[in-house]
Amino acid sequence: MSRLPAIFYRSDDVVGVAKSLIGQLLVTQFNGLRTTGMITETEAYHQNEKACHAYNGRFTKRTSILFEPGGLSYIYLCYGIHSLFNVTTGKQGEAAAVLIRAFEPVHGIEKMMERRGISKLDPGISSGPGKLTQALGINLSSNGDSLTSSQQIWIEQFRPVPECEVIACPRIGVDYAGKDALLPWRFHLKKSQWISRN
Repeated sequence: MSRLPAIFYRSDDVVGVAKSLIGQLLVTQFNGLRTTGMITETEAYHQNEKACHAYNGRFTKRTSILFEPGGLSYIYLCYGIHSLFNVTTGKQGEAAAVLIRAFEPVHGIEKMMERRGISKLDPGISSGPGKLTQALGINLSSNGDSLTSSQQIWIEQFRPVPECEVIACPRIGVDYAGKDALLPWRFHLKKSQWISRN
């Protein structure tokens, strides 16, 4: 399998990228240990809507990565505890990203279970963005990594998912964004048990 190319991430359609990431393979390799999962749930964010960290062009030390050409990892702490993994998209100067919310484990499952501190495999291993990063060993040290060249984190083409198998609905936990919270910018694999719960 091959990595998704830079042109994939540099599309100016962050919603389209979020949909297209469903069914692709998120890969990490830390200390020689490879773990992978098929992406089952994503959320799109763009500077023109209030749920985005860079809303209205807000440029800070944290959000500066969002303004780089697409194809970088954007990782931040939620509640000061959970590392959340995003993929930047678009062209230089326009902030947009896709949050990877959940995946179905594919390879390195025992290592994922060890990282999560669980003894039985169930959807709870990766059914949420904080659980996902813990299972894959992702933390702030990978913030800003290039997904086209990093030896630690990247996304590979895995399997095509027909559009009829992808559900669109509002994003989770962005009520503060007012009417923008109603945008149907969360995407998940239809009938999959490997997704986060509302």
